[in-house]
Amino acid sequence: MIHLTKKKTYSSVFSGAGYLLVFAWGLLFFSCSTTRNLPEGEVLYTGQKKMVVDMVIDNTTGEEALDEVEAALAKAPNNSLFGSSRYRFPLPIGLWIYNGFVNSEKGFGRWIFNRFAATPVFLSTVNPEVRTKVATNLLHDYGYFHGTVDYQTFINPRDSLKGKIQYIVNSGDPFYIDTLYYERFAPQTQQIIDRSSRRSGVHSGDQFSVVALDKERDRISEILRNRGYYYFRPDYMTYLADTLMNPGHVSLKLIPVTGLPEAAQRPYYIGETSFYFFGENGERPTDSLNYQGLHIYYHDKLPVRPRMLYRWVNYRSFAARASVREENRSRLFNQTRSSRTQERLTSLNIFRYMEFQYAPRDSMATIDTLDLNIRATMDLPLDAELDFNVTTKSNDQTGPGASFSVTRKNVFKGAESWNVTLRGSYEWQTGSNRTGKLLNSYEIGASTSLTFPRLVLPRFGGKEYDFPATTTFRLNADLLNRARYYRILSYGGNVTYDFQPRRTMRHSVTPFRLTFNLLQSTTAEFDSVSAANPAIYESLRNQFIPAMEYTFTFDNSSVRRIRNPIWWQTTVTEAGNITSGIYRLFGNKVGHHSEDAFTFAQFLKLNTEVRYTWKINNDQAVATRLGTGVIWPYGNSTQAPYSEQFYVGGANSIRAFTVRSVGPGGYDPIVNDTLNRNLSYLNQVGDIRLEANIEYRFRMVKDLHGAIFLDAGNVWLLRDDPDRPKAKFNWKNVPKQIALGTGAGLRYDLDFLVIRFDVGIGLHLPYDTGRKGYYNIPRFKDALGYHLAIGYPF
Repeated sequence: MIHLTKKKTYSSVFSGAGYLLVFAWGLLFFSCSTTRNLPEGEVLYTGQKKMVVDMVIDNTTGEEALDEVEAALAKAPNNSLFGSSRYRFPLPIGLWIYNGFVNSEKGFGRWIFNRFAATPVFLSTVNPEVRTKVATNLLHDYGYFHGTVDYQTFINPRDSLKGKIQYIVNSGDPFYIDTLYYERFAPQTQQIIDRSSRRSGVHSGDQFSVVALDKERDRISEILRNRGYYYFRPDYMTYLADTLMNPGHVSLKLIPVTGLPEAAQRPYYIGETSFYFFGENGERPTDSLNYQGLHIYYHDKLPVRPRMLYRWVNYRSFAARASVREENRSRLFNQTRSSRTQERLTSLNIFRYMEFQYAPRDSMATIDTLDLNIRATMDLPLDAELDFNVTTKSNDQTGPGASFSVTRKNVFKGAESWNVTLRGSYEWQTGSNRTGKLLNSYEIGASTSLTFPRLVLPRFGGKEYDFPATTTFRLNADLLNRARYYRILSYGGNVTYDFQPRRTMRHSVTPFRLTFNLLQSTTAEFDSVSAANPAIYESLRNQFIPAMEYTFTFDNSSVRRIRNPIWWQTTVTEAGNITSGIYRLFGNKVGHHSEDAFTFAQFLKLNTEVRYTWKINNDQAVATRLGTGVIWPYGNSTQAPYSEQFYVGGANSIRAFTVRSVGPGGYDPIVNDTLNRNLSYLNQVGDIRLEANIEYRFRMVKDLHGAIFLDAGNVWLLRDDPDRPKAKFNWKNVPKQIALGTGAGLRYDLDFLVIRFDVGIGLHLPYDTGRKGYYNIPRFKDALGYHLAIGYPF
């Protein structure tokens, strides 16, 4: 990730581009008519008047119908405000340019036209006749069989070349479902459908909806395909409707279509499974083997262990000693199982290409067996990634940072991956705070991890699970050197189990995580600072952190028909309890130890964050985030380890402020300057975090997107700290201690990479700055934060 954070003052200087811009604006205002050069007979569409709606909406179906109708009728005019059909920006710059330069055939004028002109939207291109017909059909689809949609055109009395449209929607009373029957299916098929009817989404008394009826066809098709009906499709069923038997109600029959193929009327069993490995350049397999009935064909060398391949393809959720009936049923084609197998193989991240092909064993009509052929090509074994960042901090520390990682795939031919990451950063003192001595700092680190695509150590029974699961073993070490102050070494490791039993839910369990923090050396200057601020020493002293952690993640963005996705993650961490129990078991008193010895940390930590994205259309969205957390240190210390405490600010947080430059609470690091300024970031952490963000995202030109955002938040202490006054959490002080910032940004979205530049503007600092009013920023230039980063902030 690339981060560039900067706060500085600069003067505005007119350049040649500035004079060119002024000249262009002069041309615009000189020819500011928006209709002067419209084609003959055309009228400029200036939006919609408020829609007239006479519609029965007393349930969700009615609301969905109105939403669909409004979407069908919506058409944004030129210079629309956020895509609205009714509201417009007051300055139609694109139309001014169009009318001012449409007759320019070459040179600068033509360049301006091609680059900035907006094509006028005409009443004729809005096609209100077609839109009303589409909207009327939508009303019928949602049970408003007598509904109508009409329109009127209003020409501007002051300019006959401008006009608006007003739509009139009259739904009439909706029709409701009377009965739904399933008839004319083959006996075995009928039995399966009848048994599943209690799970139907269509009930007597529901408002008629084509959408609900289509979902019911999809549901039945899915049930049948999970019972072996490989060739069955939703299109093989149709509805018969009767609206005369009971006025205002619809009696329905779901029947198979005429000429239903014979193959779609019977279940199929899975026969032999064959796996074909093609060479890197598409070479066909040259050798083969058979492993417990799985036929494996490969080119040159077998890239995957047969036992692992068999487990991935032939997992079962039933016991090995299943009955014959259960065994036969398990051999039936199952669409859900097939899809999960494909997802499971894809998630291994070792295949460049993979395809499932089901083929009848032969063409005889009596055969009911499908053979599965899986064709795949292995991916390249190595992945490498380089991240580079440049950071300029408010404490005048400047320097580059980089990380380089290499991943070896399929290490033991079982889709295991081995990753090695090296990272480092260097900072030097700049600006007015520079002293006579160089103040250089560096941080270097390395980590390595081995990930298995299954649950290991311990083994959970003798069965395979039909959901993705991984086990990761990780070791890491980091050395941080703060010149003239201290050097600290942090190293440790952990074991983590990740599994995803549902598409929308993910669990991560870390039963063992051990971190050692070793304060290797300090200077006399740091010793004097820490003596005056015991909290600093408490957070950085020699200690080890034996912790357990659980994380739950909910994410429905991959679910079909979810327009506005929700992402929610909660993490619970416990440290030191088991170690404390062992100490007490052997009669050792839990408490402080000598300064040169290790002690262990004890705390409970809860951190949760939820994100909601409201997609207005394909080009606009409103993204929101709310995060909160609390950590409670106890036992050995009243101060949590520095690495576990919360902080706010930075490119992915409150963008008007740099990292660790806000809080805790109303604490002002400048007024309460018991620290050297270069160490103030150590005190601006807390035990409680509260943060909220809202961001309006919109497309500007092709891959260039814009954003307007508002960020708020702070951190607080749970206990009083005399060295940090006003830092303790107090509900009545929260409103005035929330740091607030706004800003705007640009995003260049290349699908695989998003380059982001944000400018944050501070609106409120959480402490008294001497300025009255909510906007208490002393100087505007000091409230600017610049951030260059990779990826979206949330």
